[in-house]
Amino acid sequence: MTLAIVLVVAAVVALALIVRFTISARLQIADRSSTQALQPVDIEAFRNLADPAETEFLRRRLPPAEFRTVQRQRLRAMAGYLQIAGRNAATLAIIGQRALASGDAQTAEAARRLVASALLLRRNTAFALLKIRFALAWPHAYPAGAAFLSRYEKLSAAAMLLGRLQRPDVPVRLFAR
Repeated sequence: MTLAIVLVVAAVVALALIVRFTISARLQIADRSSTQALQPVDIEAFRNLADPAETEFLRRRLPPAEFRTVQRQRLRAMAGYLQIAGRNAATLAIIGQRALASGDAQTAEAARRLVASALLLRRNTAFALLKIRFALAWPHAYPAGAAFLSRYEKLSAAAMLLGRLQRPDVPVRLFAR
């Protein structure tokens, strides 16, 4: 009986967190223009933070207490990158939805792909942030970052394609150089 209560409470808390992330992100985007809302993400820095080999290297080289401190800082940095990527995905979904009404079939198809990629990444970002929150409590856990990176690169490619089709003179860049 106690296990059932704990599971129900955990499910309610997880649902509340997902709803909170989704609503707060939508409110943040609503009051900004879509082109100003895009922020580049330093993919190489995120790749370094999400690298299990780097985490294992730190675990071997640092005393346990110092490792936990450093790992929590790395997890907070990962969460920051994920939040930016999630806002970018929400913004790109809005841009894609606006472009769906285009009379050009190629632009409409690119917009459809952008919206699908953006919504998938947005959902996955919420789950990745939830995993990071748990990993903050247990710094020895490895939150997955490789799947996020490939989806973000796919989203970036879809955004660049739509941007080139709509306005070839304006570059769309989601990666920091």
